[in-house]
Amino acid sequence: MAKYSHLLLVLVIHLTRIHFVCPLGCLQKEDLVPVILVPGVGGSQLEAQLDKPTVTHHYCTRRSFDYTSLWLNVKQLLPKLIECWVDNMKLNYDDLSNKTFNQPGVKTRIRNFGDPKVVEYLDPSARHFFGGYLNQLARELVDIGYIRQKNLYAAPYDFRKGPSELSHFFEELEQLVEEAHDYNNSPVVLIGHSMGGQLTLKFLQDQSQQWKDKYVGAFISLSAPFGGTMKSLKTFVAGDDLGVFFLNSKVLKDVLSTMPSMAYLIPTKQLWNDDILVTTAEKNYTLKNLEELFDDIGNPTGWKMYLNEKKFTEALSPPGVEVHCFYGEGVATLKRLIYMSNDFDGTPLMEYENGDGTANLRSLKYCKNWIKHQEQRVETKSFDRVNHMGIIEDKWVLHYIIKTLKELSSC
Repeated sequence: MAKYSHLLLVLVIHLTRIHFVCPLGCLQKEDLVPVILVPGVGGSQLEAQLDKPTVTHHYCTRRSFDYTSLWLNVKQLLPKLIECWVDNMKLNYDDLSNKTFNQPGVKTRIRNFGDPKVVEYLDPSARHFFGGYLNQLARELVDIGYIRQKNLYAAPYDFRKGPSELSHFFEELEQLVEEAHDYNNSPVVLIGHSMGGQLTLKFLQDQSQQWKDKYVGAFISLSAPFGGTMKSLKTFVAGDDLGVFFLNSKVLKDVLSTMPSMAYLIPTKQLWNDDILVTTAEKNYTLKNLEELFDDIGNPTGWKMYLNEKKFTEALSPPGVEVHCFYGEGVATLKRLIYMSNDFDGTPLMEYENGDGTANLRSLKYCKNWIKHQEQRVETKSFDRVNHMGIIEDKWVLHYIIKTLKELSSC
């Protein structure tokens, strides 16, 4: 009797495990629609090789024979060492080409394009502390049968750049979509988080409808600020700590304010119009006098980067593929910076509105406008009190992503 009880227990455990990893029905691996993950700002591993003529401090590394982690490496963000990191990470702007380039003696690269692991953990050495990113989403996909680099891929890129400098990335993404389609004999689903959603939209807008009909099954957007976000403008004016308590906003400003991606994310006129974005004792700044704001904060280069990127954010036409747009709301999100004096040295007061803590709701829900402007299906769903990063690990969001992929797969 004990023998049969033991066998029954083993059978129950086995069946329970099957139910756990296939909560929506066990799809066959060959039936799963292939997925490509497109990360947001800070969502790609970035490596650097150093051969610098000078360093900011004697303790900074001047030369490295191999490529080593530049983003993310938590150890480099510690006090003192972060100044070395800033000098390696920030960009310079060339007025003739309107392009950015690395600091002298710094070579950077994005490793392992196509491999989802490079967007699952940004700092693999600190994965139990601060290194995780799309790991939870990837784990859920693997649990229902996805296999990395078989039907689960990723498209990392140099997130410091805006679309004006990402032509090579778009070419690689196009090739990856075609290869994933041909290997799996199935249209591909693109899942873009944050700025990754914006870049995915731009990528799809540039493709012919014939190409999209053949190669793309759907676009799943996770908290994409399609019309920009006030927080990006804040990085130029006051800096930002990226939500990490031990990072200094002023220090990070030296990096973020050199990144065209931040200019790309500045609010668009379609959604902000004449809204006051920054206020001082004597002046209000809107998008109409944005150049004046950049001059007043001493960063005219920021205005030039904005001019290079804004044409991409002004094109908010629908993608021409099936869309599933998921975003959070009900979280206080920056609406306006208020300075009591005429300079920008102090810490500003902040006025808030609805959003996900990073992106404003008006930008997140813009995808609703596509419902009446494209033939393909557009589904939108908001999640109360889910913030910008929580969208990629919230259990209900993950449930809806899996449910959507199941519907798109041939079961």
